[in-house]
Amino acid sequence: MVVCGDDGLAHRLAAELRGVYGEQVTLVVPASERSVRPPVVVRARSASALLDRVVTRAAGLTGNGNGGTAPVGEPPGGIRLMEAAEPSETALAEAGVDRADALALVYDDDETNIRAALTARRLNPRLRLVLRLYNRRLGQHIEELLDQAAALASGEPADGTGFDASTTVLSDADTAAPALAATALTGTSKVLQTGGLLLRAVERPPAGAGVSPDPGLATLALLSPTDSTGAAGDQGPTLLPDAAAVRDGGGRATVALEQVSYAGPALPDGRGVMPWFASLFSRRLRWSLAGMVGCVVALAVALSLVTGIHPLRAFYLTLLDLFAIDDPAIGQSVGRQILQLLSGFAGLLLLPVLLAAVLEALGTFRTASSLRKPPRGLGGHVVLLGLGKIGTRVLTRLRELNIPVVCVESDPEARGLATARRLRVPVVLGDVTQEGVLEAAKIHRAHALLAVTSADTTNLEAVLYARAVRPDLRVVLRLYDDDFATAVYRTLRAAHPRASTRSRSVSHLAAPAFAGAMMGRQILGAFPVERRVLLFAAVDVGGHPQLEGKTVGQAFRAGSWRVLAREESGDSPGLAWDLPDTYVLQASDRVVLAATRRGLAELLGRRGRVGA
Repeated sequence: MVVCGDDGLAHRLAAELRGVYGEQVTLVVPASERSVRPPVVVRARSASALLDRVVTRAAGLTGNGNGGTAPVGEPPGGIRLMEAAEPSETALAEAGVDRADALALVYDDDETNIRAALTARRLNPRLRLVLRLYNRRLGQHIEELLDQAAALASGEPADGTGFDASTTVLSDADTAAPALAATALTGTSKVLQTGGLLLRAVERPPAGAGVSPDPGLATLALLSPTDSTGAAGDQGPTLLPDAAAVRDGGGRATVALEQVSYAGPALPDGRGVMPWFASLFSRRLRWSLAGMVGCVVALAVALSLVTGIHPLRAFYLTLLDLFAIDDPAIGQSVGRQILQLLSGFAGLLLLPVLLAAVLEALGTFRTASSLRKPPRGLGGHVVLLGLGKIGTRVLTRLRELNIPVVCVESDPEARGLATARRLRVPVVLGDVTQEGVLEAAKIHRAHALLAVTSADTTNLEAVLYARAVRPDLRVVLRLYDDDFATAVYRTLRAAHPRASTRSRSVSHLAAPAFAGAMMGRQILGAFPVERRVLLFAAVDVGGHPQLEGKTVGQAFRAGSWRVLAREESGDSPGLAWDLPDTYVLQASDRVVLAATRRGLAELLGRRGRVGA
């Protein structure tokens, strides 16, 4: 695997590929990157030690002075670190792109990634490419272009059946958004997104000997047994256990797969006559209009009783008097004349009320076309700070889960305001560090706070202020610097031990998705289980004798792989998770399965080194 980049995502991705998937990795970074300490990765215990070794070797690098590369050797199975001013053809060739299985281009500049991808595809038509692009539409066109180029060069059809030469375009904002959303809801970022669902791995305490714990969607693993002091034993976790092992492992905690859901109140969508009327006029004006309507009805009833005419005619005459239409009650009874005078007086009072209603409605329409305000009585929502690149993607994901959101943004020209307007999400414009802004977002009744602005100090100040208002509030803040994030997390956890606090880096959350794409499009993600890892893959049943023609129960191999769901087609595509053990897998089926690294390599017929 070859990884090229100029920021923390490249270092994290290299550590993910090595620490989780056990791949040989060549990391290509600019010369200035050698003095930058790569971020600490905490997904696996071996990852931080691995990065420390990378830093040690990076300290000994010397540039060649001409913009070329300076390779640093690494023992077999490690990371090879190189310097390159840019991913030129020479640099890619020295990195071994012509012999690599996959290449990740994760520079912060879209143009640099596209130019390098075109060069790499020419050097190795069968290379699996993963690009980091923010522009989704451009990314789709680039995928098609590079896949067609690979098909023409290799003579194979570009129908998506061959994964070796596939091109995958990802955005760190898109890949981090599900984990940020899940962290705000459940307090964990160990999530997997597939089939429109957001799934998480949950550790459950022991259920007792002979008792099977709740498996959720599936039981993924039995954790290491612990002794009386709570220390883990030497046995290690049991991945993908069968039903008997789960039942007999009553003294061991389990890891179960669950769907991330939200059970709080839904955000009013503003549909219907009464919600629309309430949002159009203020509370005081609504009471004024209601009083005028009551007055008109009372005058019409009184006129019908005094004159004995039909109530509808009395109402009509009252409206004529109200709007001063010329029909004087000359020669009629005194009661009729008094009521006409009262109706005319009520008409004078109605004119300013109607004028105020018109002016307020026009103002409301102007603000409604731009931004909405948080509705009265809102609670159980998520307060999202920042509508930039990351915040916009997080907002979209939260609304896909039907979670009520209130956004706070200081820039009136932020890119996410158009998305918030389209989704009819309330937005508070203002500096979050100023007093009263978070209160306007109803922070005292919120479920969680997501601070994802681009400024670390702004995120930290907002979280500290929110904790002062609501000590038990669940907070998730985006911090770029890892050492700073670790210090903030420990301090907030010590100051508020009963509240959920999470500090997240976008590159840390995006690295697993990029690593999975480098392993092939069929890889959906990975969950670490102690010092081991479970992979999730989408596999076509056809061509795999271990699956085709077998029932779900027969296809299950304990400790290697397990079929979890089947993709459904037709009018309502999705995933069917309740597959019975008697269901026979057909060649046309596409299934989602959990597997160990060794088990997936065996199932897919992959050669090379794979860890357990």
